Amino acid sequence: MEDEYLIALELENRLLDAGLVVVGIAVTADEAVSLAGSNSPDLAIMDIRLGDRTDGVQAAIELYTTLGVRSIFASAHADARTRERAAAASPIGWLQKPYSAEALINLVRQHLGS
Repeated sequence: MEDEYLIALELENRLLDAGLVVVGIAVTADEAVSLAGSNSPDLAIMDIRLGDRTDGVQAAIELYTTLGVRSIFASAHADARTRERAAAASPIGWLQKPYSAEALINLVRQHLGS
């Protein structure tokens, strides 16, 4: 898990360097929903497997249905069944791990129209 957190920190730095605002890193579904509820982000970057074994798909659906926040799924788990379950979250897109920070930044910018 520690390496995943270090990767998240690196991505946060790359997003900040690209001029984007990052409201924080959540390790669990509850943290993600709480963080989004407090900060009203334009989008979430969501993994399918979260730190406490909660499901990122369910977290993304909750973000979308309760707050209107759509997600970019950045995960190694992008099989057809997972994508079907995630459809209820109206995802912005999918990035298959490993992906580059540039690919993520480009997808975020496309969504934001900048």
